[in-house]
Amino acid sequence: MKVRKAIIPAAGLGTRLLPNTKSIPKEMLPLVDKPVIQYIVEEAVAAGIEEILIITNRGKSAIENYFDYAPDLEERLILDGKPHDARIVREVADMADVFFLRQKETKGLGHAVWRAKSFVGDEPFAILLGDDIMLSETPVLKQLVTAAETNECSAVAVRQVPDELIVKYSSVKLEEKLSERVYRISDMNEKPTLREKLSDYAILGRYVLTPAIFDILEHTAPGRNNEIQLTDGMKELCHREKMCAVDFEGRRYDTGNLRGYLEAIIDFALKNDEAGDWLRQFILDKARSFEK
Repeated sequence: MKVRKAIIPAAGLGTRLLPNTKSIPKEMLPLVDKPVIQYIVEEAVAAGIEEILIITNRGKSAIENYFDYAPDLEERLILDGKPHDARIVREVADMADVFFLRQKETKGLGHAVWRAKSFVGDEPFAILLGDDIMLSETPVLKQLVTAAETNECSAVAVRQVPDELIVKYSSVKLEEKLSERVYRISDMNEKPTLREKLSDYAILGRYVLTPAIFDILEHTAPGRNNEIQLTDGMKELCHREKMCAVDFEGRRYDTGNLRGYLEAIIDFALKNDEAGDWLRQFILDKARSFEK
């Protein structure tokens, strides 16, 4: 079992960040010196992914333009004596084989994944949600790929969350421990009530699935919000075949909401070579001013 392909669903409207996302795809919002989606593509590449399909929709052409070559811009930068900047622009387009497909209909995450069936073919694949940025020493997707390839099964990223958050995510039922931080899953449910939750562990933004999911999604009835839910499909998948959960190491940022986006900006800026020291001092000075 080798995971070579990945899907990044990026067809959502980004309503939680309006009016910013009225004309700018939420995935293209800047996170210090790069757009959000570049961090996600970089994580996929660092996990060994060779081909990436980004699922888009109307109004998302900026994403496709970003990962395309820009010869006019490169030439202008070189003429202006900025070869380093020209190289950065070229590296974005060269980092991976990136393809695009429109979802066409807003029918949920499960439908978006199902649309990638012909791209994936008959092999396991990864999914990285376009809102979720992960900061970790070992890329979170790499942690999943390792677990999936070692155990020859699908794998999902999980983390313990408080009750006020478990009702917003998918709760999983964990069984025996397979290895360090890796467990077998026997069930899951989408946005459970507190009485319905299977555990405090929620699925958060990263998946490795077998191609069996496509036939399941094709026959999955619309669920919550009259959409085809990926969780409903994965629930059936984990009943049919082995699936594991990886209690991943690292920090997750939900950049699809204002608080998560701001947290990511601050943390990533603090790690930036050019701005990190300045921002750290700025924050300290600002904190002292609050005490006056």
